[in-house]
Amino acid sequence: MNHCASDTLSDITTGNVLPLLHEIRHALQRWLDEGVPHIIDLRALPMATDEEDQLIDMLGAGEVHCNLSITGKSTALETCFPGVWLVTHYHSDERIIGRYIEICEIPAILKSQQADARGGLDRLDELITGNT
Repeated sequence: MNHCASDTLSDITTGNVLPLLHEIRHALQRWLDEGVPHIIDLRALPMATDEEDQLIDMLGAGEVHCNLSITGKSTALETCFPGVWLVTHYHSDERIIGRYIEICEIPAILKSQQADARGGLDRLDELITGNT
């Protein structure tokens, strides 16, 4: 079930949210037309906390939400706009240390890494041959 925000562009009161929505819109169009992914590092932008929250509220929550435990907790949330993802990384004390908007088929953090897959293949071979 989608939980898209009911805000409209007329509800935006800050100066940074509308340009970011335009950037996301153009990046989504480019990804659809040319297959070029795009990443926006929200923590690298001069935004007030309420602006980041407002943008996230406007993007809403789509159907996919992944929780990851790698070197710390991370989440990948598809927004109400398929192909637009919110990826957040947390410190062990639950403090946000990175937040990104990724426009792509699937965020890079969810993709299997070749080295990990090779290690998995080796372990599977050991399981099959009984050489564990």
